[in-house]
Amino acid sequence: MNARTETDLLLPPAHLSNTHLDALEEETIFILREVAAAFERPTLLFSGGKDSLVLLKCAEKAFGVGRIPYPLLMIDTGHNFPEVTAYRDQRAKELGAELIVRSVEDSMKRGTVRLAHPGESRNAHQSVTLLEAIEEFRFDALIGGARRDEEKARAKERIFSHRDSFGQWQPKDQRPELWTLFNTRLAPGEHFRVFPISNWTELDVWQYIAREEVGLPSIYYTHRREVVERRGLLVPVTDLTPPRDGETVQVRDVRFRTVGDITTTCPVESLAADASDVVLETLSVDVSERGATRMDDMTSEASMEKRKKDGYF
Repeated sequence: MNARTETDLLLPPAHLSNTHLDALEEETIFILREVAAAFERPTLLFSGGKDSLVLLKCAEKAFGVGRIPYPLLMIDTGHNFPEVTAYRDQRAKELGAELIVRSVEDSMKRGTVRLAHPGESRNAHQSVTLLEAIEEFRFDALIGGARRDEEKARAKERIFSHRDSFGQWQPKDQRPELWTLFNTRLAPGEHFRVFPISNWTELDVWQYIAREEVGLPSIYYTHRREVVERRGLLVPVTDLTPPRDGETVQVRDVRFRTVGDITTTCPVESLAADASDVVLETLSVDVSERGATRMDDMTSEASMEKRKKDGYF
């Protein structure tokens, strides 16, 4: 009998891992179908990132190619990684799904978004554009790929998260969810944010990506990129995020654990070339993906919760 390596000892037995993933997938598919049955005008928030691609894979299993019963919605800051938006368009086309894109740039033209200065990140301003899209299409449920393990404010939120007529989330006014019984009652002008993969972890997501061979934008895997070190993060060097005086540009082997606006998202050093490699890396990390990569979450302990109360995803 072959001796097991140290890596083998870290990994759960394959049958236990698959049983766990099957249970998570079953729960997600149940929620996706529940949304389709309970709401008149739902939509699935689709950025082209790994969590939304896992969610879309579950939707494909729930309904079939060309049969997803709600459109996909992307709120585009105009500062997204091109690899991600290209893959977003490709995947929507493959599934025959309707893709709606609304941009912060258009909100700026309407005057509903005003930047404090030209270099300000547009990330937080997505809330305004999202609320405008909700009003335009009269969406009553928005399905998103947020997970409870990402951040403290995410952990407080229910799977069916009620939003008032202003699109705001009230942490102290949430409805109980016992035995997967969801209260979907809405007053006029209100809506729900629904998070079917709330109970997944980053490791679950990557194990599922490996098992199901879910395709991802290339920047999720190792590649060479110019970066600068800033406040403990590796900031990508781009036209939107140039190096500051005194900073030294380095070329590192990196990948992105999470992908958002270029102005707020940082890579981590990595040689992981495929999903199985990322699973092994994820087993050893002790910082959440947002904590390790997001500049906008480092402004204060309550930065995410404040944005969610203002209508953020």
